[in-house]
Amino acid sequence: MINVEVDRASSSPSAPARTRLSAAEASARLGIKRETLYAYVSRGLLTRERASGVRGSTFDPVEVDRLAGRGRVPDRSGREVRIESAVTTIEGGRYYYRGRDPIALARKHTFEQVAEFLWTGELAKPPPWRPDPAGVTLGRAVQCVLPARTLAFDRVRVVVAALAGTDPFRHDLRREAVAGAARRLLATLVECLPRRRGGGREERRREPASFASRVWDRVSARPAAGRQLEALDGALVLLADHELAASTFAVRIAAAFRADPYGALGAGLGVLGGARHGAVSVAAEALLAEIEDAGDVAPVIDRYLRGGEKLPGIGHAIYPEGDPRARALLVLVREAARDAKRLGEVEAFLEAASKRGLPAPNVDLGIAALTHAFRLPRGTGELLFALARMSGWIAHAIEEYEQPSELRPRAVYTGSRPDPSRQRTS
Repeated sequence: MINVEVDRASSSPSAPARTRLSAAEASARLGIKRETLYAYVSRGLLTRERASGVRGSTFDPVEVDRLAGRGRVPDRSGREVRIESAVTTIEGGRYYYRGRDPIALARKHTFEQVAEFLWTGELAKPPPWRPDPAGVTLGRAVQCVLPARTLAFDRVRVVVAALAGTDPFRHDLRREAVAGAARRLLATLVECLPRRRGGGREERRREPASFASRVWDRVSARPAAGRQLEALDGALVLLADHELAASTFAVRIAAAFRADPYGALGAGLGVLGGARHGAVSVAAEALLAEIEDAGDVAPVIDRYLRGGEKLPGIGHAIYPEGDPRARALLVLVREAARDAKRLGEVEAFLEAASKRGLPAPNVDLGIAALTHAFRLPRGTGELLFALARMSGWIAHAIEEYEQPSELRPRAVYTGSRPDPSRQRTS
């Protein structure tokens, strides 16, 4: 399991605030420097807390004594990595952006506002997100070599790599510079994608169109009806970050070693495209399309179960009681769907899965429900996931640029042991 250790106030009953050790006391008891103490925290060997009325971090004396008694760094089997972060936390079956509920944010704020909140910690009116004209020209040109069937997500990966070479200041890693590059990059990426609707009107506006409306023009040939655009914008907010997901971990590793923002995003996109991460939404889209073609949900579910296959979009290890992102996405879809038949197919699947006692839907099913009910093309869910999650990745990259994590993973060697007798001597 990979998770994030967030330095925050805690009400853990394991050690009351008055009995806990200060950082100086914990360092003295362990016989180490303060820097080493916090390195232990970053590696998950110690946990620290902040309690009301107590200045600085405090430590559980039992945990400190246990570590001191071992006389060495404990073996944690390499299964868990903890990185301190103030971006997102998961607690009690819910997740929060900088202490705020993303579901509530999605109702009141635009994706641009929430992205800026992740980057700066301030929830205010953001500056305009304007594409770079030269970047748009290049981004469109590099796609000319791609087959017409290329999914939007794969186009984004190619364009991100190409745009890196056009930014002469991509190694400026100050927070404000990275945020500025992120605004420009996200706007440029959307502008580079083939337009399904419209005729370039937004380039002539004094203020650019909203990010969600620009995305809509790339995924739908029809104008947004009713609350569809609002639902799309809300979905982007809900998908923006999710603590230390695998792709985010890749971004943080890259940023910790001073990869520029384009390189860090490229690392995240590589992992996100995996069959066990962002690409699951494509499989969930295919599942709903199969239900539509069959005209009945039962034979589709039976085919998966008979073949021993896992139903895509079902179950989540972190949320055994149900993924809150899926619930929120399904609410947005129900409020905005204009196609009763397609919405009915989604509901039929949810009902059948529930009756069979299958796990609750996860975020991938929620995304697929939106793309299916809104009649958006195959791969749209993966595109939305990538565009939204890049905002979160930038927030994590900024943290690494400002205070790099001490990352040095080690392998648990399982191969043949070295034979000293066969080694050459000089």
